Amino acid sequence: MSPQRKPLLTSIVATVVCLIYSNFAVAQVVYSCKDKYDANVKVFVVSSKYDADLIVYKTKDKYDADGNKGIWYFTEDKYDAKKKIYFVDSKYDADLLVFFTESKYDAGWKNSSKKQLMY
Repeated sequence: MSPQRKPLLTSIVATVVCLIYSNFAVAQVVYSCKDKYDANVKVFVVSSKYDADLIVYKTKDKYDADGNKGIWYFTEDKYDAKKKIYFVDSKYDADLLVFFTESKYDAGWKNSSKKQLMY
C-alpha cells in the first residue's frame, strides 16, 4: 500500500468504528409518539416488575442511555430518537411490556427474547 493511501484508509476505518459505536451509544434514546402508526414499538406499562419484559429507568442525562439495558432517555425531538414508542392502553396490543423503576440498578431485560425490539 502506498504511503499516501494509508492515512485515507485509517480515516475511513476510524469513521466506520465511530458510526457503529454511536449507533449503540444512543440505542435507548426514545421518543413517545402521539400516533401508534408512527411508532417502531408499542409499549404497555405494567404495575408489577414481575409482569414486565423490560424494567426501565428514566434518566435525565442522554449520555446515561447507552446500550440496550433499559435505561431510557426521552427526547422531545423524534429525529434525535433511536426508537419511537407508543404507549398502548392494553397489554394485548403491546409489543413490549415495561415497568418503570426509580433505581438505575434495577433496569434490565426480564424477557431477553424481546431485546431485538429496542435495537
